[in-house]
Amino acid sequence: MTEQQPIAVLGGGSFGTALANLMAENGHSVRLWMRDPEQARIIRVERQNPRYLKGVKVHEKVEPVTDLHQTISDCELIFVALPSSALRAALAPVAGLLDGRMLVSTTKGIEASGFKLMSQIIEEIAPHARIGVISGPNLAREVAEHALTATVVASHDEALCRAVQAALHGRTFRVYASGDRFGVELGGALKNVYAIMAGMAAALGMGENTRSMLITRALAEMTRFAVKLGANPMTFLGLAGVGDLIVTCTSPKSRNFQVGHALGEGLSLEQAVARLGEVAEGVNTIKVLKCRAEELQVYMPLVAGLHAILFEGRTLDQVIAVLMRGEPKTDVDFISTDGF
Repeated sequence: MTEQQPIAVLGGGSFGTALANLMAENGHSVRLWMRDPEQARIIRVERQNPRYLKGVKVHEKVEPVTDLHQTISDCELIFVALPSSALRAALAPVAGLLDGRMLVSTTKGIEASGFKLMSQIIEEIAPHARIGVISGPNLAREVAEHALTATVVASHDEALCRAVQAALHGRTFRVYASGDRFGVELGGALKNVYAIMAGMAAALGMGENTRSMLITRALAEMTRFAVKLGANPMTFLGLAGVGDLIVTCTSPKSRNFQVGHALGEGLSLEQAVARLGEVAEGVNTIKVLKCRAEELQVYMPLVAGLHAILFEGRTLDQVIAVLMRGEPKTDVDFISTDGF
């Protein structure tokens, strides 16, 4: 990647727009690709994205575009910020253009068919591309408003990690590197599920002790599951694990927290998602995660409980009661229990 070459962001949602602005502020020319020509026109004329990031000025070096072929042809470093449900359909038709390019997934979701993470889908579509992911406690509006923020770029490709750090690292945004792409990405996908439960607990006025217990046991549960699939447990002590889990489970700005809060207020799942107006990946993840956990025989009582709330007519009070009756095990998995 040369300094003159533009950087692409695929997806005109809140996070894609925030990333594009960060890189533009760092002096890079950015192509912000979106499918909707009208959305691109509005951003070009008004210099803001009123649909997803109202009130935040879009930098003049961010160019809204709708020609995906041309965008990919012009850029070597490409951030993929598409919803999980749209990623495969968007990239498959341009697969032949992706060879050798650096593709960095920012989407925190899991495809139901085959339990595939977004980078795995990209790898399937473009096996000769250079692939990485970024994940962390990165609420889009706070990133766009320059709150001090850190993220993790994960890839086996060190040059890709350095390119992402060079593009994104600035006075308010710090980028750390990791070699555990699978663990970093899985942490980002799993925490969305628990944020729904945390939002419900907040709406129902549950105490801070209760909410802290839910978050902490969620960390133990998601780490246990990820390690079963080959991730490094230490990854979950960092930004992409506990860091992302905390912000997603405590902030009203989190989309998944908002859905959970709406459920706690008495709305149906359909009403909660409609009120949000954006994709809450945790809703898409819960069914496939519960099924996969059962296949692998991984103990995930919070996942089973949330599934019961969303799809089996249970209440959060009932789920917590079951959790409290469960057999107490060791506090932290992966630590020796010798002497107990």
